[in-house]
Amino acid sequence: MVKRVERLSSHGKAFALLLVLLLPPANVSAQEGVVPLQFSFSDPGARSMGLGGAFVALADDATAAFANPAGLVQLVRPEISIEARSWSYSTPYTVGGRAEGLPSGTGIDTMVGVRTATSEYDANGLSFLSFTYPRGNWSLALYRHEYADLEFSGATQGLFGGGTDCCQTRLHDQRWATDMDITSYGLSAAYRISDSFYVGLGAIYYDASLEARTTEYRWDEESTESFFAPNSYLPERSVLNETVGFDDSNWGIAGGFLWRLSKNWSIGGIYRPGIEVDLGVRLTAGEATDFGVPPGGVIFEATGIATEFPDFFGLGFAYQGADGRLTVSFQWDRVEYSDIPTSIPLDNQAMDDADELHLGAEYVFLGSTPIIAVRLGAWLEPDHQIHATTDDPFTSALLPRGDDDMHYSAGIGIAMQRFQIDAAMDFADRLDTVSLSAIFNF
Repeated sequence: MVKRVERLSSHGKAFALLLVLLLPPANVSAQEGVVPLQFSFSDPGARSMGLGGAFVALADDATAAFANPAGLVQLVRPEISIEARSWSYSTPYTVGGRAEGLPSGTGIDTMVGVRTATSEYDANGLSFLSFTYPRGNWSLALYRHEYADLEFSGATQGLFGGGTDCCQTRLHDQRWATDMDITSYGLSAAYRISDSFYVGLGAIYYDASLEARTTEYRWDEESTESFFAPNSYLPERSVLNETVGFDDSNWGIAGGFLWRLSKNWSIGGIYRPGIEVDLGVRLTAGEATDFGVPPGGVIFEATGIATEFPDFFGLGFAYQGADGRLTVSFQWDRVEYSDIPTSIPLDNQAMDDADELHLGAEYVFLGSTPIIAVRLGAWLEPDHQIHATTDDPFTSALLPRGDDDMHYSAGIGIAMQRFQIDAAMDFADRLDTVSLSAIFNF
């Protein structure tokens, strides 16, 4: 039997890693850039979460500073808002198996198709804090919003290709770890043009950092038995080390409107531009391959690679009953994920823009003391993970299309004269979120 070692790494293909650093789940490999990450564009606040994220046409509390600044003029007293969230991520990735051909039946090469694994990560933190000051037809707000707090780690263990009896191939195994934090700080202003039409603007400062580290390994020994065996990830068998990341900040300007069509109906919209960050790539030599530099020596390095976050558009409609008990809200969000691959660009990978659909309902028990509200919501998160646009079997195995993810949410709110507390849960296959928020007006 003849073995053929398949290596996909090259200086150019290292840039494939850049595409997936900011994305909701992606399956990638170090040789094609494997850093699966999930990224959330959801609005802050437990009330919004309980409504399935359909909040842009309501925007009637201090979280409007981010969700739709035009709604801030609906507040009549200064407000302080605070929210804590808990995230439970389940990020799938390709761990091994068969990229093409039938398994040889030797060692770990026994499975038709690819094997997948899941990286689990839990995070907790202060996700939103704001202060809103209304005055006449104007309203101003300051806020801090945590966009992302995510760690990911995983490893591949034998991704094979080639024929059953000849020319077996095995992609270099790898281990990787990623840490990403993105926080935004904003100043929002709203103005009441008329009794029914409001506009708002927001200046957003983003502070973002990411470090993604990947190491490729050859199998433990140069033998047929080791070729089909599990990998011990020995330091002396390391081939290449890749580090990709950024520590950057930037500004963006968001705009929104809120139009009360009647006493019962309203429409709202929001636009938030994607920020641009400068990424860097660094490749250093491992111990198992001679790149002309000593182990740990730099093979390739690039900085200042401009990469764009997706632009975000939201449009919503809301109905509120005449007695104020029932509210139903719908929202369509457009997230232009394709901004990321086109800003690099690459010709063998792509990402689809996503049209999210959000629906929520709230019922308020006005006769209770304190006032209690219950909420239900659901929203569709279409597949937008990066996927291969080439016939290469390894790239296709590492970058498959994903599945649409349906989110279901529920929440409750308790309101007193100057204090309101809300709690909500949002459940989906890849991410579960719990929120607890409070609003105090004075």
